[in-house]
Amino acid sequence: MTTNSVVDGPVQALVKSAWQTVLVTGVLSVILGVVILVWPDKTLLVAGILFGIYLVVAGVLQLVAAFGATKSTGMRVLYFISGLLSVIIGVFCFRDELASILLLGLWIGIGWLFRGVAMVVAAVSDPEMPGRGWQGFFGVITTIAGIVLIIWPVSSVATLTLVAGVWLIVLGILEIITAFFVRKDASRFGEAGL
Repeated sequence: MTTNSVVDGPVQALVKSAWQTVLVTGVLSVILGVVILVWPDKTLLVAGILFGIYLVVAGVLQLVAAFGATKSTGMRVLYFISGLLSVIIGVFCFRDELASILLLGLWIGIGWLFRGVAMVVAAVSDPEMPGRGWQGFFGVITTIAGIVLIIWPVSSVATLTLVAGVWLIVLGILEIITAFFVRKDASRFGEAGL
């Protein structure tokens, strides 16, 4: 066994598992978006909890990525801040007070904005990133979704659920597509023996 294969083994395993993480996040996003759109009147409290779970899971995955997915210290810090912010916002969603719907919309928007910017910066700064083009595109769409929720914070339950549900479905579908491109690029990575 050569030294190169010892080093590449864990790196290849990380790259190969990255697409699965993106896929799971995308599927969860689509499911959450559909649930919110199907039961808009009955799910404000449930939506807050589901958003919280989604953001906590996405935040934890970003925190994990901060410690292994990139070599750049700047990107690690950006992923760490983005993941930590998602976890904090997710925990905020578990609050019982329905009066915080406006603030919840803002927090979700900020979380999406940070996540989108982190993905765009990662795609731009790392030319060898698997699925780079799709990750950059997904980052731009996520950034736009965040900006929409920040600029037009929603004050009604119906509007928040409609906007969030639609965006979650769109973002989830894009994440699922991105996952398969990451998988395709990761298989090329393994074949090249890099």
